[in-house]
Amino acid sequence: MRLFKKISIILFLAGIAQSLAIPVFPQSRPRARDLGLQPGILQPGKLNAITDVDGVLVGHKTIIRDSDIRTGVTAVLPHSRNLFREKVPAAVFVANGFGKIAGTTQIEELGEIETPILLTSTLAVPKTADFLLDYMLSLEGMSDVRSINPIVAETNDGFLNDIRGRHIAREDVLEAIKAASTNFEEGSVGAGTGTVAFGFKGGIGTSSRRLPEKLGGFTVGVLVQTNFGGVLAIDGAPVGRELGKYYLKEFVEARTNKAQATTAPNISAKIGAPDGNADGSIIIVIATDAPLDARNLKRLAHRSIFGLARTGASGTNGSGDYAIAFSTGNSTPLKNDAVSPLFHAVIEATEEAIYNSLFKATTIEGFQNHRAEALPIDKTVEILKKYKRIP
Repeated sequence: MRLFKKISIILFLAGIAQSLAIPVFPQSRPRARDLGLQPGILQPGKLNAITDVDGVLVGHKTIIRDSDIRTGVTAVLPHSRNLFREKVPAAVFVANGFGKIAGTTQIEELGEIETPILLTSTLAVPKTADFLLDYMLSLEGMSDVRSINPIVAETNDGFLNDIRGRHIAREDVLEAIKAASTNFEEGSVGAGTGTVAFGFKGGIGTSSRRLPEKLGGFTVGVLVQTNFGGVLAIDGAPVGRELGKYYLKEFVEARTNKAQATTAPNISAKIGAPDGNADGSIIIVIATDAPLDARNLKRLAHRSIFGLARTGASGTNGSGDYAIAFSTGNSTPLKNDAVSPLFHAVIEATEEAIYNSLFKATTIEGFQNHRAEALPIDKTVEILKKYKRIP
């Protein structure tokens, strides 16, 4: 009964804020499970976040200035010590390579990472990598180091953000890293400040899954930066279609209207624009305490794309879809036939992390008066009830 009252209050406040066209503070919008959604069969960890993997920390620096700067940095730390001196096994899987990620070739070659993983805006990758080098070189015991491989990933926030201005400063990167903790915000924060997903406001989302003890009791955590499109489905319910906002909508409707068919819109719309265009990208960061080597981490990263597909992503030409996976486990690596439950866990955690990025994101206005509306909670709840996805 208390849960029902809590949800009712959340929906009431969100509805008022949306009707008045004002932003909603992140804590006033629910996560997927606050609404009764329980995607999959496995249970999440205590926080239902990537930081359920012991030692992993996440920090943000959100940059909102003037009328056109809507960007930021998100830092994922596998542990709080010097990563260059205590590297962790890692791998990258590229589903579609339309992106500007720094540091992937060395991960591919050596199977490990040696810096925090930073997420930011597309054109800010070189600057962010440089500032990350400043941070690493300043650490104790690094005076003899002559080579560091900074890991910086991106999505294009140019619809809401003055992306050409590259508004990331050294202090922003340092603040994101220093702010890293087990508890962190989701939605329109950090690297997700200016992103758009499925035509609605995207952002940062996270989730986790813990295997039963008989399967090792390992945890898989996922963090996503969502900025892509498609036909949104939530736990199988056709939310995007029901809300009337989805990729190729204009073309599908034109098919049944001969008058429209001759004037169908140009498919090459602005990247990230909430107008049915599905370009934009997603970064999926995966952490696990299961002892996996780089080869099986790459297989784990590969499976996260199955979770992305469950949400209705279209994987268009202009959508760079990347997964970065690392392990904090330090015992003998698991054998191949023991990793299948982890594959299932990462699929479920990726799916729910994407939902959380949408539910927690707030409406943002930015560059050239562009506006990305938050996913309407009340209408989405009605749809989920209609398709019996929530009580």
